Amino acid sequence: MNSVIEQYKLGDVSVQVVQSDRPNKYTVQCSNNHYKSEFTVSEYEFKHYRRLMNQRITEAFKEAKEDGETS
Repeated sequence: MNSVIEQYKLGDVSVQVVQSDRPNKYTVQCSNNHYKSEFTVSEYEFKHYRRLMNQRITEAFKEAKEDGETS
């Protein structure tokens, strides 16, 4: 089982960062009550571009929620 590096909330989005099977890579798992997303980042990206990553997660879930409401 991959170990959890960190977990936190971005509004209603739960974010869990786990060690990937690939060296120096993390898997970022995001979910709220309706949507799920998962992507891989390098250790460097996570440590140095975390703020940007969190902004993109927040925007993606906001857009998905808005798209879901108009359907």
